Amino acid sequence: MSITVQATYENGALKLAEPLPLNEHDKVTVTIHADKSWVQETYGNLGWKGSVEDAEKFALDPDLEYDQ
Repeated sequence: MSITVQATYENGALKLAEPLPLNEHDKVTVTIHADKSWVQETYGNLGWKGSVEDAEKFALDPDLEYDQ
């Protein structure tokens, strides 16, 4: 059986978005795939030479939003 569920990492533990259809003491294998932000997904498309961290700061900083 394979199950995909969203989770949030908080205070050292994963908090699942929904309950799992498992019985007590069932053994499972966990594989983690961290979601990427839209900045990480599109990083480099415009020829940016800086780091992905700097690109994220510029892209997500509300003080740098473009207002027409």
